[in-house]
Amino acid sequence: MASASEASGSSQTISPEKGSSTRRMGPGSVMRYRITPPEPTPHNDLDGGRRRRYLHLVLQLRTGILRCGVRLAICLVPLALASPALCDVPPSAAAAEGVSPRAALSQYIDLCREGRYGAAARYLEIPASLASRGPELARRLKAVLDRHFWIDMDLVSDTEEGNTSDGLARDVEEVARIPGAEGSADPVKMVRVRGGGHAAWLFAAGTVNHVDTWYDQLRHRWVLDHLPQPLLRPGPRELLWWQWLALPILVFVAWALALVAARISVALLARFAARTTASWDDALVRRLPGPARLGWWLLFATGGVRLLDLYDPAERFIDELLASGAVLALFWAVFRSADILGQVALDSPWSQAHPASRALLPLAVRSSKVAVVALAVVGILSLWGFPVASLLAGLGIGGLALALAAQKTVENLFGSFSIGIDQPFREGDFVKVEDFVGTVERIGLRSTRFRTLDRTLVSLPNGKLADLRVESFAARDRIRLACTLNLVYGTTAVQLRSVLEGAENVLRQHPKIWPEAVVVRFKALASTSLDVEVMAWFQTADFDEFQLIRQDVLLAFMEVVESSGSSFAFPTQTVHVQVERPSHGAEVPASLPESS
Repeated sequence: MASASEASGSSQTISPEKGSSTRRMGPGSVMRYRITPPEPTPHNDLDGGRRRRYLHLVLQLRTGILRCGVRLAICLVPLALASPALCDVPPSAAAAEGVSPRAALSQYIDLCREGRYGAAARYLEIPASLASRGPELARRLKAVLDRHFWIDMDLVSDTEEGNTSDGLARDVEEVARIPGAEGSADPVKMVRVRGGGHAAWLFAAGTVNHVDTWYDQLRHRWVLDHLPQPLLRPGPRELLWWQWLALPILVFVAWALALVAARISVALLARFAARTTASWDDALVRRLPGPARLGWWLLFATGGVRLLDLYDPAERFIDELLASGAVLALFWAVFRSADILGQVALDSPWSQAHPASRALLPLAVRSSKVAVVALAVVGILSLWGFPVASLLAGLGIGGLALALAAQKTVENLFGSFSIGIDQPFREGDFVKVEDFVGTVERIGLRSTRFRTLDRTLVSLPNGKLADLRVESFAARDRIRLACTLNLVYGTTAVQLRSVLEGAENVLRQHPKIWPEAVVVRFKALASTSLDVEVMAWFQTADFDEFQLIRQDVLLAFMEVVESSGSSFAFPTQTVHVQVERPSHGAEVPASLPESS
């Protein structure tokens, strides 16, 4: 370390902390040191500062590891010295309780879990040649069983005679099968031994003779032979204590590798995205570092966990954790991509063509995020064995109660979705709704507002509006002109034909006319006029422009009528009064008789 400091052009001072003494350390005490960083020199540059920070970090890590090692040794040495691995109990105290295969096997496993291999050896039918290795054989057999077969006690007979219908000889019970060479399986048997006035179930001598062979085939036997016994005992979730101590180191190493792998993979994706003309993929790559780090960490952690050679329950527990992390990483990436997808939808031609739907896209993005979170929670709960069906049923009942309580609100919300998707009108359109006309001013989540010609504001709930008859004038591609020319009865046939021909020429010569349908016809002999029907379409969707066109056309019609020598009729009524003259000799009454 001194040479490293000299190479960097600086030195570091390690001194006892204030208040500490230089007396010899006793058991359980730890000398605390303070690391003084190097003083800056006038010629320090950026690289020198990095080296000093690196050396400072290395010293801190070494000091922390030293402290942890000392404390761990202080805690484990008393446990190792007091380990009951070789403690023996009287034979009757252990064997007398193994009156059934299940009881004997359960007691053997419990003793091994406590590290009392000497007592556990009493459940082995040990040949005379191996009598001195009883505790060791008990420990090795437990390691073999844990590695290859996690025994389910419910499948082992709990009767004193054992399982009499398994096809084996009397007083023989098979509790497991150990994989052997070339796909074969060696049975692990227990036998019922009588002696001393009682009977007990023990592991058969043939099984005990195979223990060393099975044990030598274990991949992690070096760990089992060299680690202290306290570290080989099972802890929470059936993880051995040495595996619990190795997990933080594994997590740290996997995370360090994940940081490097995620940075490289994201950089490669960014390089590929930069070659495309689209911008959404660049934004998506910028949101992926977090999920990418988690995904790489899960990948490296999965590989590292396999090196620990976990037992079946511990392996299932770790696999559930890693699977939950995979679900979390996947839905995290989808969650962070929702905003990008929403922005892509906002910039799409479809959104530009449907402006009213743009107001619904942020709501759709937020709703999709809620759905992603809900799916992630359901997926993780399902992995951990929770009754997801019951949970969904409960949520369904709760959702039904909420829907009944907020029926109108939900109806209006779905009405806004219906209007946004179906697009019967858009903001700024001139429409007719039932008994009023107006301009659509705003389409909200609850209601839609219309500005009438009188400048009043009409608000209709979207749920009700979706069921009403709405006529949109903005959707038409051309506007119709329909009117009737009323000519006086003094118009002659020649003059009428001149009016018909002149009116049709006025329409067909207009640049905005739709030539497919131009109607100018003598319609009827009305009571007060001769009626000429005029109907044509002009190719414009702007009503203000149509008003100007209509004005010009009507003025041209007046000129045509005037030039033909006719005129427009107006409603008149002629009353003809006929006075009858009295005949000769008749007297005219002087006055009318009064009515009574």
